[in-house]
Amino acid sequence: MISFKGRHFNNEMILQSIRWYLAYSLSYRDIEEMMQERGFKVDHSTIHRWVIQYSPQLEAAFHFKKKEWALGGE
Repeated sequence: MISFKGRHFNNEMILQSIRWYLAYSLSYRDIEEMMQERGFKVDHSTIHRWVIQYSPQLEAAFHFKKKEWALGGE
């Protein structure tokens, strides 16, 4: 499980920012602007740090879950 302990921002906000960056051709500044439109003040460099820190963990969790599904587990 990925730990967001000690983070200033909500974990859903962090995950959404990372998802937008990885899934679409958006820059960190684009995501910063999108978050500001939704009422969240976050700097593009913070989003960059989130992607660097959490994307490997998210990928590992995804592959583990995908492997578990392929074996017929829940």
